[in-house]
Amino acid sequence: MIYQGNAISVVRDDEGIATLTFDLKDESVNKLSSAVIQELEQALEALRGESDIEGLILASAKEAFIVGADITEFHGMFAKGEDEIQGMLERVHGIFNGLEDLPFPTVSAINGLALGGGCEVTLATDFRVMSEAAKIGLPETKLGILPGWGGCVRLPRLIGADNAIEWIAGGTENRADACLSVGAVDAVVPGESLEAAARDILVRARSGELDYQARRVEKRGPLGLDAIEQMMAFETAKGYVAGKAGPHYPAPIEAIKVIQKGAGEERDRAQAIEAKAFGKLALTDVCYNLVGLFLNDQVVKKKGSQYEKQSAPVTRAGVLGAGIMGGGIAYQSASKGTPILMKDIKDEAIELGLKEARKLFAKQVERGKLSNEQMAERLSNIRPTLSYGDFANVDLVVEAVVENPKVKGAVLAEVEENVSEDTILTSNTSTISITRLAENLKRPENFCGMHFFNPVHRMPLVEVIRGEKTGDGAVAATVAYARKMGKTPIVVNDCPGFLVNRVLFPYFGGFSQLMAAGADFQRVDKVMEKFGWPMGPAYLLDVVGMDTAVHAGEVMAEGFPDRMGGLGGAGEEGQGKSAIQVMFDNDRLGQKNAKGFYAYEEDKKGKPKKVSDEAAIELVKGVAETEREFSDEDIIARMMTPLCLETVRCLEDGIVGTPAEADMALIYGIGFPPFRGGALRYIDAIGLEAFVAQADELAAELGALYAPTEKLREMARNGERFYQDAAEA
Repeated sequence: MIYQGNAISVVRDDEGIATLTFDLKDESVNKLSSAVIQELEQALEALRGESDIEGLILASAKEAFIVGADITEFHGMFAKGEDEIQGMLERVHGIFNGLEDLPFPTVSAINGLALGGGCEVTLATDFRVMSEAAKIGLPETKLGILPGWGGCVRLPRLIGADNAIEWIAGGTENRADACLSVGAVDAVVPGESLEAAARDILVRARSGELDYQARRVEKRGPLGLDAIEQMMAFETAKGYVAGKAGPHYPAPIEAIKVIQKGAGEERDRAQAIEAKAFGKLALTDVCYNLVGLFLNDQVVKKKGSQYEKQSAPVTRAGVLGAGIMGGGIAYQSASKGTPILMKDIKDEAIELGLKEARKLFAKQVERGKLSNEQMAERLSNIRPTLSYGDFANVDLVVEAVVENPKVKGAVLAEVEENVSEDTILTSNTSTISITRLAENLKRPENFCGMHFFNPVHRMPLVEVIRGEKTGDGAVAATVAYARKMGKTPIVVNDCPGFLVNRVLFPYFGGFSQLMAAGADFQRVDKVMEKFGWPMGPAYLLDVVGMDTAVHAGEVMAEGFPDRMGGLGGAGEEGQGKSAIQVMFDNDRLGQKNAKGFYAYEEDKKGKPKKVSDEAAIELVKGVAETEREFSDEDIIARMMTPLCLETVRCLEDGIVGTPAEADMALIYGIGFPPFRGGALRYIDAIGLEAFVAQADELAAELGALYAPTEKLREMARNGERFYQDAAEA
C-alpha cells in the first residue's frame, strides 16, 4: 500500500503499475471535496516518492467514476471572495499539473459518470479508456461558472476548439461513442474489460509504441490555431451560443472567451486566464442562484427517495380519461416501462389518447432516441379499454377526467368499486380540493392528488397532494410512481390551488390590476420576458386558456376572498370586469380557439404563432379605469410582489414543507426564471426589509393582495432570510 486515505487508496502490483482508486467512504458517489483534493495531493506526493513505478491507473470503486466537485461547498467557498477563490484554483491546478507531469505514463479507467472536476482530473492523465456505459462532460456553465480546474485549457487541446466549445458551452453529458469519435478517449470497452484495457495502454506506452510524452507537449503548449482559424472557431461560436444561452446566462460566452484568450498561451498562463474568469463568475448572483437551485434540487430528490423507500412498487397503472392529458400520462408511464390501462367511455376519446401517445413516440423515433421496434414495444404498454375489466390488478389509478367536482367524484367512487382494497387512487386536478373529492370514497386513506402539468411529457413537476384523510402509503406510492415516470414530485398539503396555482393566480391578479390601471399588456409581457419568464402574463393566459383561468380564479376567490376576490373574474362589487373575464366573455379563449390577448397563426412547423390583434387591444382598453404610464421597475414590482407573498403564505401555512421545495415547484411548474433561484431566493436577494417596505407601499394603493404577513414583518425586523446560510435549504 503506497497511500490510504478516507477517499483515495494507492496500491502497486508486481509489474510496477500503481492504481489510484477513488472510493469515498460513507457516500454513494465520489465527489472532489476540499478534503478529497487534499488526499489527492498527498497520494501523488507518495507516488513521487516511489522509485519503481512503471505507470498509474486512475480508477473508481463506485458505480460512477467521479460526479464532480462537492457543490455543497460552493456557497461557502465563493463567499470568501475572489482572492480565496483564486488561491483554491491555483492549488488545484498545481495538483492536477503534478499528475500530468508524473515521470511515468498515466491512464484513467472511466467506469461511469465523470463530470465537472471528475472529467477534468481524467484530462490531466495521458490516456483515457471508457466503459461503454459511461458518460463524461463539463456541466459547469449550468451552475453559472465555467470549468476551472483546467477543463477550458486541456479539452480544446485534446478534441479541438469547436468540439470543446460545444461540450463546455452546452454543458452536455457525452456518451462513449461520441467521446471516442472526437478523441476525448482512446478506447471504449465493455465494463468488465476496463482494467485490462487500461493496463494494455500503459504497457504500450512504456514500450514506446504509444508516445505519452508527445501528448504532454501538445497539452502543455498553445492550441495552434492561426488568426483566421481562431476567428472562425470563436466568433461564429459566440454568436450562436449567445442566441441559445440568452442574456441572463453569461457563463457559456465567458467560457468561449477563456478558450480564445488562452489559445496562444502555454498551459500555466492559459490556466491563469481560466482561473481569473472563474473567480469573477463565481461572485455573480446568477452563479449563487444556480448553485442554490442545484442544492434545492438535491433536497427535493432526497425527500422523494425517502418516500420511495416506504412504498410498495407500482408495476401496473391505470388512467381514467383518454384525452390529450390522459394520453400524455399514458405515454409517460409506458415510455418509462410501467404498463398502463387507458379507460374512457367513448371510442373517439380512446383514439384521441392513443393518437397523442403515438405522436409523442413518433417524435422520439424522428430524433433518433427510439427505433421503430422500441416504439412498437413501448406503445404496447398502453392498453385501451372501455370497461373496468382488468382494473382489479392495477396498483395505482390516475383520474384525469374533466375538471368538475361532481364528475370527478362520481368517477372516483365508481373506480373504487372495481379495484382491489390496496389500489391507490389519485386525481389529476389543478384546483379541486382533495379532501372534498375524498368525501364519497370508502377508503379515503388510499386517495391523494397527482397534479401533472401540461404538456405532460415536457413539464417535470408533479404535485402530490395530501388530503385530510390521505395515508402515508398513498403519498409514498404516488411519489414512487411519479419518480418512475421521470418526474420530480413535490408533496404539498390540500388547499385551493394547492401550491403552484395558488401562487400563480396572485401573479395574474397583479396583471389584472395593471390592466385596470391602464397598462399596455404587450409591454407588460415584454418587461416580464426580459425579467426572465419564458412568456409574459398575457401570453401565458392564452396558453392556459381563458376558460381555465376564469374557473380557477373563481376557486381561488372562494378560497381566499380577502385578497383574491374578483381578481380573475367578474370583479367585486363596485369594480369592473377584469381583462381576463372580458376576454372570456368575448369568446377569446387563447390558443385553443386562436384568439385571446393575441391572435394565433400556424408557423411553418404547424405550431401556434402569436400576432398582435387590434380587437384584443381595444377590449383591454375598455377595462382600464385610468390612463397611466408604468416604468419597468413598477411593472416588475406589481407582478412579482403578490406571487412572492403567496409563496411565503404557502410556507407559513404548511402547504409546502421547505423553501427549497417551494422554489423548485415554481421553477419546474410555471417556469420561474431559474437564474433568479425561485420566489423565496428572490425575496432574499432584495432583502426582507426592503421587500416588506415595497409591499406595504403597494398595498396602500392596491389592497390585501400586496400586504405582507406578520411573520414576514418579524423576519424582516430580525434581519432573517429564508436561506439562512449556504448549506441550508
